[in-house]
Amino acid sequence: MQRTGWNKRLLASTRGQILALLRSENHTVNELAAVLRLTDNAVRAHLLSLERDGLVQQHGTRPGKRKPHVAYELSMGAEHIFPKAYGPLLNHFVTVISNRLPPRTLRATMREVGAVVAADYLDQWKGQSRRERIKAALDLLHDLGGSAKFAESEGKQFIRGRNGCPLAAVTATHPEACLIVESLLSKVIGVPAKKCCEYGETPHCCFELGR
Repeated sequence: MQRTGWNKRLLASTRGQILALLRSENHTVNELAAVLRLTDNAVRAHLLSLERDGLVQQHGTRPGKRKPHVAYELSMGAEHIFPKAYGPLLNHFVTVISNRLPPRTLRATMREVGAVVAADYLDQWKGQSRRERIKAALDLLHDLGGSAKFAESEGKQFIRGRNGCPLAAVTATHPEACLIVESLLSKVIGVPAKKCCEYGETPHCCFELGR
């Protein structure tokens, strides 16, 4: 199931409306019921389901006539559901800096970005084997919105992906952005990674790992 399709269906549902309301501010069951024109029990059932999915959580109470009312808020993990304009914004950003920087400086900047991202995670993988660090790199790419697999061919090792690049919104017009991932993989795995990506109508991510 495509996550974008799942997101759209969820956001169009009653639970999606609850998430949208909680995104702007915390609400009690009574407040949500009044806005959505539902019974309190119906709202509680939706909130219980959203809590089980890790999308909402209880956060404090509000004064009530007879007893305090529990307030609900979005969890940190719920933000990924809402559509973002990161892709177009990133593409415009890279366009601007590519017009301002010489090609050599631009490539160095891309590599520096990848190194900075990797630096946030390197302590987690100290002392791990090459295979373990390759798996960690694949997991990190997945967390960043990409999808890739490890492959071996003719004695060489590769990280490959198809339509799964976390920077896909940029690489079609700015292939130098692949250097971010190249640098990221080099730092995480601990060996040089060299991009061998294919561009065009059916782009393929590819990074050869050094020995």
